[in-house]
Amino acid sequence: MKAVLLICVLALAAPVILARTMDRCSLAREMAKRGVPRGELARWACIAEHESSYRTGVVGPTNPDGSNDYGLFQINDRYWCQPASGKFSYNGCRINCNDLLTDDISNSVRCAQAVMGAQGWSAWSVWRFCSGYLPPIDDCFK
Repeated sequence: MKAVLLICVLALAAPVILARTMDRCSLAREMAKRGVPRGELARWACIAEHESSYRTGVVGPTNPDGSNDYGLFQINDRYWCQPASGKFSYNGCRINCNDLLTDDISNSVRCAQAVMGAQGWSAWSVWRFCSGYLPPIDDCFK
């Protein structure tokens, strides 16, 4: 009985990370509201589709270098966000990695744009799926 009570107390004390699954159009509309140029939206949607299946709460499996990738755009914790474990990170986005896992995509969008600005689209290994023709995103705004 004490173990059950302890588990309940710990569950209530743990930070709640709200996450959701988006789709191409909901992501495009939310990114547009955050000032992302319409001409980039199809590329961002493609990256999110291939990286996280549009899921905001995804932490990828450990990479060969020991790092992990977080959120919609699978932002790497060695370079772009600070993991809760406290392990070293360059933390280029000056953000906690868990802040990339919530249902509010503002931090993910801001950090992904910083990654793209520094390294270009090819920073994402899935870029090969997103570099060619993509269906227009305009149907999401009708």
